[in-house]
Amino acid sequence: MQEKLQKLLEQAYELCEDGNYVMALEYYDIALDIEPNNPNVMVDKGVTLQNLGRFNEALQMYEKALSIEAENLDALINKGSVLHILKKYSEAISCYDAVLDHDKRNAMALAYKGLSIGEMGNIPSAIKYFKKALRMDQGYDLARISLLTAKNILKNVS
Repeated sequence: MQEKLQKLLEQAYELCEDGNYVMALEYYDIALDIEPNNPNVMVDKGVTLQNLGRFNEALQMYEKALSIEAENLDALINKGSVLHILKKYSEAISCYDAVLDHDKRNAMALAYKGLSIGEMGNIPSAIKYFKKALRMDQGYDLARISLLTAKNILKNVS
């Protein structure tokens, strides 16, 4: 059973890598038939739904994963990213804060929190989070690019 599940997940991953998200969803559904309470499969399915622009369905997947494993950091980060896309920045920040409560050095949560704070108009605070993310992971392109963008916004406002 476990071997079959692993094979399904590998196939779904390959389909996602090829951009065939719709077909990957079918594999995730079969995997969830085998293990209906597997939060990692739920997160992967949520990411796939998110890649298809099906944000509310993705959000439901992340919430379902969190109902099983409340401290699933991947589910929290991805839930936050969907909430950000839906312009629910305060709710997104709450997700990132929950991640940071467990892992203060999580570069992705720091950078994503900076993005949401920036969208709310607090560019100086966003810059602090991008810098923190870069201290955790110097090669994190999202944080580096966001930091440069935020600094340019501040420069153009002055």
